[in-house]
Amino acid sequence: MEIVDTYTTILTQGEGLYKEKGSKFISIATAVQDEQDFKEQMIGIKKRFYDARHHCYAYRLGLEDNVFRSSDDGEPSGSAGKPILNQIYSYEMYHTLVVVVRYFGGTKLGVSGLVNAYKTAAREAIDSAKTEVRYLTDFIQITCDYPHVDQLMRFVREENLTVVNQVFEMNCVLQVEVKKSLTENILEKLGFWHEIKVNKL
Repeated sequence: MEIVDTYTTILTQGEGLYKEKGSKFISIATAVQDEQDFKEQMIGIKKRFYDARHHCYAYRLGLEDNVFRSSDDGEPSGSAGKPILNQIYSYEMYHTLVVVVRYFGGTKLGVSGLVNAYKTAAREAIDSAKTEVRYLTDFIQITCDYPHVDQLMRFVREENLTVVNQVFEMNCVLQVEVKKSLTENILEKLGFWHEIKVNKL
């Protein structure tokens, strides 16, 4: 079974604006780490747009935990949060929050009009954001006697592993970061060395 360990998220915040029959839909697309981060960001956005009638949103967290939420915030059911969430899915984004605030212009748009407005505003915000590809990783701790350090460091360079911590004393301890899809292969290669101890953190 192939392990998927890459995902796309937002690097720098994007914003969009959609207008329809006097209503203004202002959208923000930003990175979100977890549900606490989401709550804090919503507080800031609601303060910024304190006079807007609706603060509709959707977010999706990590590749592994499959957490997502959406809110119509007083709009007809399914007319705001779901169209926003569908844009996040359509761009295959993770750790992404999109908020669309609406300033009512006096004319009702109907459910189909609202769906189009929230979808379009969400898309504009994501389009204007700068995105990046990130990797899911594991951490491995390797312990060896000092005479084997050169051999170990050569292995780390050849396998293009990222060293996140190292202590060189009588026993040398190295912590490396490995792309999740490569973890088993790296552990298997390290398993042939009797001179080292390996722990997956």
